[in-house]
Amino acid sequence: MSAQTVGPTVSAPEAHDPPAISTAPAADRARHGWVTSLAPLGSLLGALGIWYVVSYVVLRPERRFLVPPPHQVLSVSFLDWSHLEPMLSALALTARVSLIGLLLASTLGVLAAVLMSRARLLERALYPYAVILQTVPILAIVPLIGLWFGFGYTSRTVVCVIIALFPMIANTLFGLQSVDRAHHDLFTLQKASRWDRLRKLELPAALPAIFTGLRTSAGLSVIGAIVGDMFFKQGSPGIGTLLDVYRARLQSEDLFAAIILASGFGVAVFALFTFLNRLAVGSWHGSATDR
Repeated sequence: MSAQTVGPTVSAPEAHDPPAISTAPAADRARHGWVTSLAPLGSLLGALGIWYVVSYVVLRPERRFLVPPPHQVLSVSFLDWSHLEPMLSALALTARVSLIGLLLASTLGVLAAVLMSRARLLERALYPYAVILQTVPILAIVPLIGLWFGFGYTSRTVVCVIIALFPMIANTLFGLQSVDRAHHDLFTLQKASRWDRLRKLELPAALPAIFTGLRTSAGLSVIGAIVGDMFFKQGSPGIGTLLDVYRARLQSEDLFAAIILASGFGVAVFALFTFLNRLAVGSWHGSATDR
């Protein structure tokens, strides 16, 4: 009688193909990249379409000068150097004024926020005036600025500082006061000085908030420079001065071109500080990640 095998039969291991590597995540990332890249182009085409509709459908031919079509703005203003050159020179002056104003507002804002974060009494004493500085209509105090500082570049810079100062104070102070209490306790255990605590803990932790303030103040500083150009016209004209001139002369193509150049400069400054934010903050904070 043959021997019978007791128990379950163990079969030899079967050869399996290596698991297939899924390409879905890579495809999703590529699709997301295309969508992210094409979204601004789609919105631009939509805006141009609305612009053409307003020019050719909404407005009658005799009133089309109010909103000239895009190709007319391109041919009359951007492709004609005699029109474009004064706008670029004026934009360069406005850019210089706005960047100087932004630098002063950033420095003063960070210093004021640091002082307020050192003592609650200082915050209660100074912060209301920062709020007042933000809420007062800038056009209401433009005559005073002109009387005090003249009607040239200095007054234009002062307007930029006034408009751009509050976001720097508010965001920097928020960042300094939002440091985790556990981190403060750790520095207390190490007997760190107030200077070391500020330099090594509070300011690095406040960087995302500071750059948020910078991006906001950058746009406001450009607005302040343009407003200053319109009211303080001594010296070389800025882009705001040309806007006022084009409006008075009904040069609609040049007016739209100047608006586009000023807006493009504001977007470029915002993008610059967004890039600097990613370099300074790195990948440890959500504000530096791609969206």
